[in-house]
Amino acid sequence: MRRRLFILFFLAPLCLGLMTAQKNNKNTNVKTIKIGLIGKSQSNPVFIAAYAGARVAAKEIGAKYNVDVVIDWQTPKNEDAQEQVQAVDQMSRSGVAGIAISCSDAKILTPSINQAVDLGTQVVCFDADAPKSKRFAYYGTDDVEFGKMMMKELAQEMNETGVIAMIAGNKNAPNLQRRVRTIIEELKKYPSMKLLPNGVYYHDEIPERAAGVVARAQKENPQIRGWAFVGGWPLFMKNGISWAPGKIKVVACDALPDELEYVHSGQVQVLLAQGCFSWGYKSVELLLDKILMNQSPKEEFIAAPLTRVTKENYEEWSLNWKKWLIKEAVNR
Repeated sequence: MRRRLFILFFLAPLCLGLMTAQKNNKNTNVKTIKIGLIGKSQSNPVFIAAYAGARVAAKEIGAKYNVDVVIDWQTPKNEDAQEQVQAVDQMSRSGVAGIAISCSDAKILTPSINQAVDLGTQVVCFDADAPKSKRFAYYGTDDVEFGKMMMKELAQEMNETGVIAMIAGNKNAPNLQRRVRTIIEELKKYPSMKLLPNGVYYHDEIPERAAGVVARAQKENPQIRGWAFVGGWPLFMKNGISWAPGKIKVVACDALPDELEYVHSGQVQVLLAQGCFSWGYKSVELLLDKILMNQSPKEEFIAAPLTRVTKENYEEWSLNWKKWLIKEAVNR
């Protein structure tokens, strides 16, 4: 009897140790992949949405490949291309497997992206591209199509007559510049519509500053009857625009929850919704396919869908946000 107790006394901890070791071995067999995510600014909620999408993709697609995906969120508090450069350099030197970035200034960021790729880091751009860099793919809006849609919608709302103006964010962002150029070109189709002289307003992509630019421009130029917001910045806050519903027509980019309130009130007629949640999700998917399977997309440019959101369908669109944010919260 004593002998049995003696054996059990020593075998029990041994078995427990073996079980623990097996468990630890199982954990260590799961590969960890670190992916950097760099938006333009933390003050812009479209990049918070992209971060949510990346976190969901990390769980869902990571499970598909049986890997543990860690998202390293290194977005400047306010837009700053040099801070993005520092983030890319730091990530590539630390050996992250992949980086997804929305470029504030393609020229400034291209050398850092190229260096990161040379060091073995896969890079994909989203929202704002660096087309001359060594990034292997870009996922984002077709900016020419966006500009055409925006001008067409604004013309319809204004009955093809009147003076318009634009807010255009960062003047060094190539995606925004393409939208502006396309709107100006499309405006030629409507001879009774005119762009206010010097009516393209550039500004820091911060809601309060964008709203201030719009308010001052409208006060100084009451002849403005329509606005094209190539980014939805003033609508990311309450009271971003103050005119009475329908008095001035607005077609704006994105369809975030705060923006939907302006559609509900009638102060904004049309939103062109970008898939900003999918920016993060698709970027992580592209990177994991490249890192783990060496698979690149058939085309370098992958167009993200645009959705027209109006008073007729804004409630339906709002359900997307509930779904996305619940999934992100579950995967947090």
